[in-house]
Amino acid sequence: MPKLGIIYNDNKPVACQIASQVQEQFQQQGWEVSLATGIGGLLGYSSPESPVCHTPMDKLAPPGFDETMKFCLVLGGDGTVLAAFRQLAPCGIPLLTVNTGHMGFLTETYVNQLPAALEQVSAEDYTIEERSMLSVQVMRGERLQWEALCLNEMVLNREPMTSMCHFEIKLGHHAPVDIAADGIIVSTPTGSTAYSLSSGGPVVTPDVPVLQLTPICPHSLASRALVFSDREALTIHSASEEHRLVMVVDGNGGCYVQPKDVVHIARSRYSAYFIRLERPEFFRVLREKLGWGLPHVAKPTSVELP
Repeated sequence: MPKLGIIYNDNKPVACQIASQVQEQFQQQGWEVSLATGIGGLLGYSSPESPVCHTPMDKLAPPGFDETMKFCLVLGGDGTVLAAFRQLAPCGIPLLTVNTGHMGFLTETYVNQLPAALEQVSAEDYTIEERSMLSVQVMRGERLQWEALCLNEMVLNREPMTSMCHFEIKLGHHAPVDIAADGIIVSTPTGSTAYSLSSGGPVVTPDVPVLQLTPICPHSLASRALVFSDREALTIHSASEEHRLVMVVDGNGGCYVQPKDVVHIARSRYSAYFIRLERPEFFRVLREKLGWGLPHVAKPTSVELP
């Protein structure tokens, strides 16, 4: 019996309705269907009073979801897609992502195209695109305080955000460097079009095996975004012995990082697998979603005055 998973945003009525309809449709066709909301992939926030607040990154899969699933349908916006990959990437399940939100930069299709998309996927007429993810861990001495999988980016900054911090950063075997900035972003190629882009970082195509380090409002003309091999691990800690830092992963959750804590970041052994109904065209998505590369419309060479 083939197995299908459905992860949906239960705050969106249309996502709830479609999830129920698809479940009934596939069960009638002899499929085993498991449903879950995206809330299990939301990381939540720790607090200064309770700094250890995490579930191991490979223990987030909802009941009934495992590597035997043919695919999983995700109904929601980009936040639901990010949460779904945190839940299912360790299982290696490919995801068909359907936009029921607004931007939908990470989604493959739309609600009005879903019947045709499901028919195509059921016939196994699709390709799979692999995207890299980050493994983020906060260590206090030898003790693991917090960890998470990350598809877009990890952000580290002080409270309040406008307070500058000195970060000590070590990349692979290279000598450590000091960066003075409001914060630091470490992103995957997928995340290069998110917060990193807004902070002045370059766009990186998804197939390039690199990571990106982008300072937020750096206090130096010499501090700019750095692109480096994803085979290199990164460690970060604050040069201050007085102020704690705040970490946010994929924009939805994180933890406090105390002055002597060390943040370890590396490419994860788990990848995100996107189902593609057509050949991936990254520049088309950039044009449609972000307006990149649109043709310039020239002004008229002459104007007739009344």
